Amino acid sequence: MWLIKSEEETDERYGKKPQERTMDELIKTAVIIVDKHSGPTSHIITQWIREIFQVKRAGHAGTLDPHVTGVLPVALESATKAMSVFLGLDKEYVGVMHLHKEIDEVVLHNIIHDKFVGKIVQVPPVKAAVARRPREKQIYFFDILEIEEKDVLFKVGCEAGLYVRKLIDDLGKALGIGAHLTELRRTRAGSFIEEQAFSLVKIKDAYEFWKEGNEKPLKKILIPVEYAIPHVKKIFVKDSAIASICKGAPTYVKGITRLQKGIIKGETIAIYSLKEELVALGIAKMTSQEIYEKRGGIAVRTDRVFMEKGIYPG
Repeated sequence: MWLIKSEEETDERYGKKPQERTMDELIKTAVIIVDKHSGPTSHIITQWIREIFQVKRAGHAGTLDPHVTGVLPVALESATKAMSVFLGLDKEYVGVMHLHKEIDEVVLHNIIHDKFVGKIVQVPPVKAAVARRPREKQIYFFDILEIEEKDVLFKVGCEAGLYVRKLIDDLGKALGIGAHLTELRRTRAGSFIEEQAFSLVKIKDAYEFWKEGNEKPLKKILIPVEYAIPHVKKIFVKDSAIASICKGAPTYVKGITRLQKGIIKGETIAIYSLKEELVALGIAKMTSQEIYEKRGGIAVRTDRVFMEKGIYPG
């Protein structure tokens, strides 16, 4: 999984390991998984999070419709710079669809298997914020969990950007009886699962407990940005390279000590310090093998910097 270019000792003057940050530092570099409740928009939820933590910046990934509940990742302060790598995450949902007429369960399973698993073509709904043109999307699984007369409990895993409400409408048309979505909950977004999600009430209470001297509840909620992007391939750089990267300079081959296999040109790469701090995100200019084998050249073009002069903003 890893290619080692050189062994390097870290300089104690540079930054802190993510788990060593103070709560103030952690708040400014964290991602929160909100268990969104039905009613408000994702934008309003994000506003409330910003007000709770009294931060200037917050952003959410993967918008949920007002009446949809579940996993909503929200990034705070400098962690918002990682939003671009959160947006394309695969999703999982559990929902209830109402069939307009009762139908044989075998027929339902067969239509789903034949037409709604794998690559499908979907036209976004009228109210969607994107162009209404056919788009190819991947459905990894579409499982029927329970059927009670005309109400069907289901679970679906899909590529980002799939409209589940439209999926159910299209399924109803394919069945020839009609169907519509009555309930929907997002249970996973990328590596974020609902067991990691907290209600706004619990988040607010945890913040107040911290202000009163008990930081344990809040530490369970705040995810350092480094641990929120396991899907992004990583390189580790020498401490001597950090200052120039923080000024926007590219990462050179000579400054890299360790890297993951499988890096391809053009993909987004996470640049880490030897203390496992996220220094920056960048665009790979070489493959893993090229970085490992070459003695010089630009390996990664810096895109978004998370550290300032080798230290997180505090």
